[in-house]
Amino acid sequence: MTQILTRDQVRLIERSEMDYMADRMRAIEEREGNPEGVEIKPFGQAIAIYSRTMPWPAFNTVKGLSSDDIDCLDVIVDFYKLRGRKPQFEIVPSRVNSGILEELAKRGFYQSGFHTSMYYSLEQLPPDGRDSGIEIKEILEEEFMTYALIHCRSTGLPDDGIPYIADNNHVLYTRPGWRFFMALIDGKPAAVGVMYMNQTVASLTFAGTLPEYRNRGCQQALIRRRIYEAAINGCQAVVSQAGFLTQSHRNMEQVGMKLGYIRTTWTELER
Repeated sequence: MTQILTRDQVRLIERSEMDYMADRMRAIEEREGNPEGVEIKPFGQAIAIYSRTMPWPAFNTVKGLSSDDIDCLDVIVDFYKLRGRKPQFEIVPSRVNSGILEELAKRGFYQSGFHTSMYYSLEQLPPDGRDSGIEIKEILEEEFMTYALIHCRSTGLPDDGIPYIADNNHVLYTRPGWRFFMALIDGKPAAVGVMYMNQTVASLTFAGTLPEYRNRGCQQALIRRRIYEAAINGCQAVVSQAGFLTQSHRNMEQVGMKLGYIRTTWTELER
């Protein structure tokens, strides 16, 4: 029988996305002198994330907004305006009503995209993924430059960003809950995947494959390994995010993850 997602499960998925991003940004904020200028501020049930040096939407976003937070909209927008940044709002279905969406529209925001949140219920021990033929290992502390190279080249970032990506991820290495994995093909680093475990939920937070190793099963192997690691560490669910019907979305479905919901992204119109 197909299980229908409940509102509590929707909240659990959303909460896990908020928790991993907040913990990641706090780790960067805690670097000596806070070089990336990170700030994390709660507004009602939502959190606003900002970085002075990282202008990309993922690092300047509002998560967890609910209809109860309608009176916080102007304060949130002003928080970013004072910092010379335009935020994006991540809106989860069942958490908001038409009233707050109308208020976002009145302030010049429009629905600019969709994003898929997936989940996997750990009701029994899943396979460990070792039969894929792809070697999966945990990343060692001295391998973060290799991790950063794969991160940059898999996402299209320039190589001059490698030291910054390495530093901003290395701070997570000894932080509770964080695990980094690498897929190797013929003994050579080909792909990476990251996981954050908090209480009984694990979030698959990042994944990337070098272009020359794509379509060889690295990401499915990395997803299976992280799901297995979550299970043996006492987690009851695994969640992840991907662009709708992207290859990442398909990889997640092919290993058994199910659609939780499709959230929308709201962006301020350019004036």
